[in-house]
Amino acid sequence: MSAPVLSYEGLGLVQGSGWLFRGLDIYIGERDRLALIGRNGAGKTTLFKLLANRIDCDEGRRTVVPGTNVVLLEQEPDLKGFATLRDYTISGEDAPPLHEVEAIADQLGIDLSREATTASGGERRRAAIARALAMNPDVLLLDEPTNHLDLAAIDWLEDWLNRFTGAFIVISHDRTFLTRLTRQTVWIDRGIARRAEVGFGGFEAWQEKVFADEARAAEKLDAKLKLELHWLQRGVTARRKRNQGRLEKLNQMRAARAAMIGPTGAAKMSVESDDVRSKSVITAEGVSKSFGDRTLIRNFTLRIQRGDRIGIVGANGTGKTTLLKLLTGEIAPDEGSITLAKTLNGIVIDQQRALLSGDKRVRDVLADGGDWVTVRGEKKHIKGYLKEFLFDPELSDARVATLSGGEQARLLLAREFARQSNLLVLDEPTNDLDLETLDLLQEVIADYDGTVLIVSHDRDFLDRTVTLTLGLDGSGKVDIVAGGYADWERKRTAPKTAAKAKTAVAPTPEKPKVQTKLSYKDQRDYDLLPARVEELGAEIEQAETILSDPELYSKNPARFAALTAKIEKLRDERDAAEERWLELAEMVESLGS
Repeated sequence: MSAPVLSYEGLGLVQGSGWLFRGLDIYIGERDRLALIGRNGAGKTTLFKLLANRIDCDEGRRTVVPGTNVVLLEQEPDLKGFATLRDYTISGEDAPPLHEVEAIADQLGIDLSREATTASGGERRRAAIARALAMNPDVLLLDEPTNHLDLAAIDWLEDWLNRFTGAFIVISHDRTFLTRLTRQTVWIDRGIARRAEVGFGGFEAWQEKVFADEARAAEKLDAKLKLELHWLQRGVTARRKRNQGRLEKLNQMRAARAAMIGPTGAAKMSVESDDVRSKSVITAEGVSKSFGDRTLIRNFTLRIQRGDRIGIVGANGTGKTTLLKLLTGEIAPDEGSITLAKTLNGIVIDQQRALLSGDKRVRDVLADGGDWVTVRGEKKHIKGYLKEFLFDPELSDARVATLSGGEQARLLLAREFARQSNLLVLDEPTNDLDLETLDLLQEVIADYDGTVLIVSHDRDFLDRTVTLTLGLDGSGKVDIVAGGYADWERKRTAPKTAAKAKTAVAPTPEKPKVQTKLSYKDQRDYDLLPARVEELGAEIEQAETILSDPELYSKNPARFAALTAKIEKLRDERDAAEERWLELAEMVESLGS
């Protein structure tokens, strides 16, 4: 356990008519990799501003080791008053050196001469990242760093953070990002900060344990009070259990879709009515689309059926939005045809929130000022419907402007999902949503009767929701893969692995002996390492379960430190075993060829 370089003791902050936090103790060690978890509105972004000394607290003491450089990557960087992105990145008294900013910007693929007022969300995000990383931070506070980033940029950022020698604490809805990078978790819940020495991968098990302990304590409370205090927690727990059944259903749908995909990667065509009551709702045949001399989509054929959940992935600029507009009939192809079912009725949920005027009340958005919401033909009371979307029912009269960004996104989802439709188009739906809302969104999509088209860079979200993935690489080809992002990634990297294996056994001009089998030691490692990796994983999980006890450190600090060191050692050993086995697997493949 590393020594704290930044801490708050007894932190308290008044917001509105009450305390947002009070009595919070929080610390960051010099090599910590912390996930900051909490519902939208819990105060995560506000806590970052306090840690970065951007705002003052009402109670508590902030302590920083002298010379520590704390850098905040804000969720929405303020570019007002700057002519170009370059001007923004080198502004202020603490401005980083221009050459360092430009070096990082080049790796991120961002042109800093772009006008700030016309820059896209992705360009603004990359500029902010370049500025933050070039400031040589000791402690890095990352507020939704993957928002608006494509997959290539996310991979680059993950690699940079893995090599980072300082500490970082990150707020993110991207489960894959959090699982790969974090080693500790701080959970803000109902104004209390809990910390566990487990990464995000162990968060749900720790959360379930905390809820179980609270449930046992709540049995002594009055039944009505218990209901008011714990309806959300019980709902989250029950939802997670229900999602296990939905996951099995999703896997069955993927298997059925895989059986329909031919060897060329195009979905098989069949003669069916184009009415939405039949299976076929969107048919693309030989579709191509170019802009100038660049072809984004080439000879694309697919029949989308009722109930399909289609994910569209690829780097920025590869044609994801173009493909989405083609499939929904917004633009016409240059070649081929797109046929939509005659009675197709779609709704689009994108990143724009024009419907959410700040002076409107929540009930104005959902029920035109009334008490009842018509949800796909069924009347529901607004307070009951708000609870379904994880809102406090008493927020029905709150102004939209008082809601956090994530709460506004959730309100938009609640409004749009109430409408009658049989096609749902989601453009980056996970931005600004907390993890519990993402669970809810996955549940709603799973229960949706119609067809779903999703453009997203959230790998875990796609793996949990889609039955078919359309992958674009910018060459015009569209890979059609049954399954989610992980399935597309395996297909995309398989040719590279095979090519690497063949290169490894390329003949030399000196007539060396041709190796026909593994050595005894290599064969033994190849046979035994998979079991060893599983064994190490089980040991890590067991140790993390023990560490998830929030009282362990205060009761037995020596055991806490020993378990933390043991987990790090086991992770290193597991990583080495996995790397060794992958090398041997490539050797086996090359020998077989």
